[in-house]
Amino acid sequence: MSATPAGTMLTADLCKSYRQGVEQFVKANGVTRVAEGKSPTTGQAEASAELFVTSGDTFLKNHELMNEVFGPSTLVIQCTSREQMLEAARALEGQLTATVHGTPQDLAANRELISILETKAGRLVFNGFPTGVEVCHAMTHGGPYPATADGRSTSVGTRAIERFVRPVCYQNFPEASLPDELKDANPLGLWRLVDGEIKR
Repeated sequence: MSATPAGTMLTADLCKSYRQGVEQFVKANGVTRVAEGKSPTTGQAEASAELFVTSGDTFLKNHELMNEVFGPSTLVIQCTSREQMLEAARALEGQLTATVHGTPQDLAANRELISILETKAGRLVFNGFPTGVEVCHAMTHGGPYPATADGRSTSVGTRAIERFVRPVCYQNFPEASLPDELKDANPLGLWRLVDGEIKR
């Protein structure tokens, strides 16, 4: 990590927020910075990778350590027991993703952890790294608050349209007063769900 050059974030404001989050880790009691990437050389939106370590006790006592730091930082929480690991997972707020690294046997042996993470994140990743989003039917890039304002939809994938529409019902409207999308004649030639059946 120390040899990793700084990377460019999406915007200067995001980078500023990232640096503020890193600074909180630097100043927090019981948190140790164990590695940092190369310093930025140009641009206001460049960020260095950061790796911090803390104990499970410190993490559970300091709610600010649970805040998301969007960017290339990692906070490792060293737990003294399986029970403390589960307690730390329960303390998390809503996340876009939660990643588990291990073997299939580890996964089977820690079903309780997975059950907790299912309530905390919109997408569970096994032996991979987020973001890694793809526009497909199965993709969810959303999660419980505060990861998103509404965890019932996704910002990436085919269901993302749900963030930008709301249902409206036209009950007992005469045909001439219906929007073209709803007229029996279907003048726009749309595929539609009619009486539970997709038809044109």
